Amino acid sequence: MDLHSQVSRATKKPLSTTEPSPSWTAAEIIAHLKSMGTEENRAGMARFGINTASALGIGNSELRPLARKVKRNHDRALELWASGIREARLLAGFTGEPKKMTRDQCHSWAADFDSWEIVDGVSDLFVDTPFWRELVEEFAADDREFVRRTAFAMLAWGAVYLKNEPDSTFASYLPLIETHSGDPRNFVKKAVNWALRQLGKRSAMLHGPALQLAEKLAASSEKTARWIGKDAVKELTDAKTLERLAAKRG
Repeated sequence: MDLHSQVSRATKKPLSTTEPSPSWTAAEIIAHLKSMGTEENRAGMARFGINTASALGIGNSELRPLARKVKRNHDRALELWASGIREARLLAGFTGEPKKMTRDQCHSWAADFDSWEIVDGVSDLFVDTPFWRELVEEFAADDREFVRRTAFAMLAWGAVYLKNEPDSTFASYLPLIETHSGDPRNFVKKAVNWALRQLGKRSAMLHGPALQLAEKLAASSEKTARWIGKDAVKELTDAKTLERLAAKRG
């Protein structure tokens, strides 16, 4: 029985448990999602530039708690992704198992990206894979807007969450940030900027080189690079940012 048929059956019968649980199948989760969405939420998402073509109208404030209840399951995440539904795909990213993902699966998902929020949600999963550095290089080299965004979203997430990764790893990506600082596409330039800011805030060691690059870009004659640089300089020289870095150092 295909997933669509399973969802139809799950929608017509009581779920196996009243509360969401790790035992729920992809079909049961999707049936539950379909009972949660609202048109009002869909309209609100569209105002934030979210692609709502496949959206049910459920916010992350509801999806995140649901993900914690159903927990991680790799095979189920693949089924959720295959449904094509926005909320199911976000849950796939939230509940996938990074150590079980293959590079081919990551590339397959990336080829489906059609919204910045899907990119950012799934990038958090990708950056925990054993081959995340290869993915960053491969995605950055890909000219598709949302795929290239993935590379820099991964760097932004990694700068925050990969605590055991040496700072030198992230410093090595500053040239990649500079290389793509001239890409004028909205969802790329914002991710390049995000990555630069997060790298600069990660540690005192990274702050100097990141700020130096930001200042270089801010002085560029190229409009996109100049915007990325000026915005990053503003945050990296903010008093609160400097206080946090000083506290980390101290």
